[in-house]
Amino acid sequence: MPTKKKPQVTAAAVRRGELLNTAAEVFAEHGYNATTVRRIADHAGMLAGSLYYHFDSKESMLEEILRTFLDELWGGYDTVLAAGLGPRETLEALVTESFREIDRHRAAVAIYQKESRHLAAQDRFAFLAESQRRFERAWLSTLERGVAEHVFRRDLDIRLTYRFVRDTVWVAASWYRPGGQHSPEEIARQYLSMVLDGIAVRAQHEAHGEHSEKNDKSEHSG
Repeated sequence: MPTKKKPQVTAAAVRRGELLNTAAEVFAEHGYNATTVRRIADHAGMLAGSLYYHFDSKESMLEEILRTFLDELWGGYDTVLAAGLGPRETLEALVTESFREIDRHRAAVAIYQKESRHLAAQDRFAFLAESQRRFERAWLSTLERGVAEHVFRRDLDIRLTYRFVRDTVWVAASWYRPGGQHSPEEIARQYLSMVLDGIAVRAQHEAHGEHSEKNDKSEHSG
């Protein structure tokens, strides 16, 4: 059988990717509203008019940056959620996938954190609000399942925990730099060791609680 040819990556496609990376860094540093096409072009070392050869507006650039990030994020999340893992393992995998996305799309994550709330009100960026709803459902259902299956503490405030995990994971985009001392997987391991010790059921504590309940029952029966 003939072998399937790999799609050719053209010079124009490579240049387009480079320009999007530059634009993402500029948006992340200066903010979307303060960023002009000229500023992006200056950082890219080209004339503003030449940038329009690749993109019709800065809105188009931002949309492609955010869609690329979210499409890749949900590709990883959907794989995790379809894997049939237990709630703790699901949470661990989601956190790890999140840090990998920060490694791959640090600037896009920073833009998403800063800009998504007001951008989502625009029809062009309505996909941001839908992604946020999906994100919330995925994390809340994982935490709820963990409580129901006695993997996470039964007194856990699910929504508060979700907000804490969400914000403390994604804020890493403000300080993380790809190629640093720690890999995204190592950062995820360190993060999870701190968080899960706080929400996981502690066997000794649970055993003590069951023992106390048995003693109470014995006293009442006596």
